[in-house]
Amino acid sequence: MEKLSSKIAAVSATGIVLAAGLLAAPAAVADPVHAQQAPAEQTPVDTSKPYMGWSTFSQQVYHDGGNWLTEENLLAQADAMRDKLGDAGYEYVNIDAGWNDGTDEFGRPVPSAKVFPSGFQSFIDHVHGNGQKVGIYMIPGIGQDLIDAAKPVKDAPGCTTADIVKQPLQQADYWGIGYALDFSNDCTTAWATSVADVLDEWGIDFVKFDSVTPGSGITDGSMDARDDVAAWSKLFDERGMWFELSWAVDINQADYWKKYADGWRVEWDGECYCGTDALTTWDNVARLFPRLEGWWKHAGREGFNDLDSLNIGNAFTSGLTDDERQTAMTLWSMNAGPLYLGTDMTDIDDLGLKLMTNEDAIAINQGGHPARPIDTSKPQQVWYSSNDDGSFNVALYNLGRTAANVTVDFADVGIDGDVALKDIWGGTKIAASGGSYTAALPVHGSQLLRVTPGKGATVAIDGDDVRTAYEGEWQRNGGYETLGATQTLPVAIGDGAVAPEVARETTINNNDDGLVYQGNWSDSTGRGLGDYNDDVRYTESNGASVSYTFTGTQVKFFSELANDGGEIDVYLDDAFVKTVSGYADQRAAQQVLFDSGELEDGTHAIRLVKKTGQYMLVDRFDYAHSSLLEPQSAAFDRQAPADIELTSPRAGDIAGIEGLVEGTDYALTDTGVTISADYLAAQADGQLDLSFTFEGDDRDSVQHAGTDGSAVELTFTGTSATWYAPVAPDQGTVDVYVDGKKVATVDTRADVRSAREALFTTEKLKDGEHTVRVVATSGDVVRHDGFRYTVKKSVK
Repeated sequence: MEKLSSKIAAVSATGIVLAAGLLAAPAAVADPVHAQQAPAEQTPVDTSKPYMGWSTFSQQVYHDGGNWLTEENLLAQADAMRDKLGDAGYEYVNIDAGWNDGTDEFGRPVPSAKVFPSGFQSFIDHVHGNGQKVGIYMIPGIGQDLIDAAKPVKDAPGCTTADIVKQPLQQADYWGIGYALDFSNDCTTAWATSVADVLDEWGIDFVKFDSVTPGSGITDGSMDARDDVAAWSKLFDERGMWFELSWAVDINQADYWKKYADGWRVEWDGECYCGTDALTTWDNVARLFPRLEGWWKHAGREGFNDLDSLNIGNAFTSGLTDDERQTAMTLWSMNAGPLYLGTDMTDIDDLGLKLMTNEDAIAINQGGHPARPIDTSKPQQVWYSSNDDGSFNVALYNLGRTAANVTVDFADVGIDGDVALKDIWGGTKIAASGGSYTAALPVHGSQLLRVTPGKGATVAIDGDDVRTAYEGEWQRNGGYETLGATQTLPVAIGDGAVAPEVARETTINNNDDGLVYQGNWSDSTGRGLGDYNDDVRYTESNGASVSYTFTGTQVKFFSELANDGGEIDVYLDDAFVKTVSGYADQRAAQQVLFDSGELEDGTHAIRLVKKTGQYMLVDRFDYAHSSLLEPQSAAFDRQAPADIELTSPRAGDIAGIEGLVEGTDYALTDTGVTISADYLAAQADGQLDLSFTFEGDDRDSVQHAGTDGSAVELTFTGTSATWYAPVAPDQGTVDVYVDGKKVATVDTRADVRSAREALFTTEKLKDGEHTVRVVATSGDVVRHDGFRYTVKKSVK
């Protein structure tokens, strides 16, 4: 928590109490704003794309003293951004902690006369006159002084600021500055409304709401600002203000944040808190990659993942190499993160200006399509997103410590066929062939590509893609999905062979691709302490987490017991289960810290969050699962040769048996698979391990909804399209429309669930823009996996 402590110290150095201006001053403070003339009408806020602008906080930390936040500096920054970056779309001037000083007679915030000697309204009017917008900073709750003052609430007779807090008093923010508000009380709503009215009168366009919980280092339920978020969201939305949440909010509440906010921070502060040595570090950029691996699917045009300030404007202050600066801008652009800068706007170098004003990179960012990774198991990574015109954005990253080649296979992006490539940073076209492209990248380097499907290419758009439009109450997964899987069938071969015994438990090491880590994690290998595979992954950051989704009936978490271990909160299927401890006087490796016990057979998710102690270690997970094959093992007796008959609850998902030829070595049946006696007879005596592959939903994810008119559609440019989804016993019929005309009714019910079935195809469409729409008409649930369409001509 050192950086969090540094943050509060840096902000407190301004002499302004960090409590959204809602703590009472020791004595009455004159209000220099309320008497000012109301500002001109503001431009409505556009929340359909990430905002662009600048925030004071990086400079406040960098100058590390508290005297930097002055009217003179703020005006200089606003004017410099207008002159250098205004044409590129940067417009917000956001003032972080320190803008306010005390409250007025109604308990509402008063701007600091020290910071704004000419008056806050004068500053706001100047920024608006630049064609820019103004943002401020708040946190949950009010302080003891304002409670004790019992100031009357404006336009709420009988209500005072002593009435609006929860009883008994509850801490409202991470730093312990204020107490939680009771939004079930009409007096609280009246007071919050009066605050929102004041901000609206001034002309405030944006509010950053900090120390939001669950999150901000507190996810154990001891602090919860969700009522605050919902109440302020309504008030700010009615007044056309952008509402941003901070910091490192809990991913388990992603749907809640998306419902009430326009953006939300997914990681701790990006600043390095290293004085004037630098604004940030590479580590603070690199840690965003695993964070976004979990967050990308929760963002889009209804709200954006906030990556914090982008500090790339000047080589002498950023703390990043030139390659790292380009990689940071690539990451922010690809992930549709709000583009707000922390750089000194009066001191931007040529590369900084080039990066921050690149039209194509900004267009990618403003498109609002967060990128997703193809594979994060290596430092060489590929992330991609789609565009409304049918093209794709692809970023190649080398996060390693040496130069390396990074390759993208376009089939992994969803394109089968020829492509055209444009290098965004170089501004040049690139030749590609063979369905892939390889870039030689320097240490921490990147390349940003626009990828356009060529003539005749087939494009796949899955259900998580922002281009897919939904009507109804659609949700992702929640037990309605099927994961891809493999299972080994041991077969004993020989005279009088007997089927071997089988254990149905799988071990997942700490570096498995399926584990999703949030926060700052590091690897330790070769410890020689008895760890599984002699390695662990560890964190020192409270609030850091690891999660794993599995299909099975039990899960166990293995870690280390040691005198530097601490408490860990355990969640199962998004519900808090218990707090376990990794503390012990004597070190012991591979200890079971949590055992779920017997679970209902199905898809489950376990999540562990560091709460206390110096370290939390992840060694391994074990999970038990029911067999996808019956029997679970088999024997081929040469004295009585016969086919092996297997049944499977997922017979429709059997994709193949490694090394065997369907139709010759085995045959698929409605209930399972038959392995040929002729094939088995040709194998050597001993144990033969046959590896079965079971197909899951596309990328192990599926969208689902009730069947009361729920609909999904895709608009594309091409000549044919296919809708693919599972068939299952709980599904029913859907009506399919092409360009507004009903063309088919499709029955999606089946006795056995089977993934990725091509349920409808339309061909020989006139080349141009078309819309395929699928509407549920019967059954308990409708599932959607994706669309595929064929391009006749390359996108212009």
